[in-house]
Amino acid sequence: MNLSRAIFAGTLTWFLVLSAFVVLSFIPSIMGSLTLQGLIVGLMVLPFGSLGAAFYYKKGKRHIAFPVALVMALTALALDALITVPFIEMPYNGRGHAEFFTDPLFWVLFTEIMVVVWLYWTIRVKPLTVENN
Repeated sequence: MNLSRAIFAGTLTWFLVLSAFVVLSFIPSIMGSLTLQGLIVGLMVLPFGSLGAAFYYKKGKRHIAFPVALVMALTALALDALITVPFIEMPYNGRGHAEFFTDPLFWVLFTEIMVVVWLYWTIRVKPLTVENN
């Protein structure tokens, strides 16, 4: 597995998810509902995670999905701990690390990223690997 490429793919995915949350927090009809924002971002994770996976696999990489998905999701987790919580959650929402990382929405999105990367690999990459053997 190309670790730096997986970390970059995770960073790209994290940035897109964070950007979606930021944009949604300015839309008056949904800005007060973290649940509604989470549902919308949950749908947006499908293309965001696929884009991250496509970036990782675009240069002919054929590595199995679980380690790639785990590195991508852990990268997002680390960036949330280092950037999202101290610079966005604490000042604007009053939530610290404990509240952020115990929120079920966080773990749903974390799992969803892993599943999307696995599905991308299963649909787009694995068939190519089987054909080449």
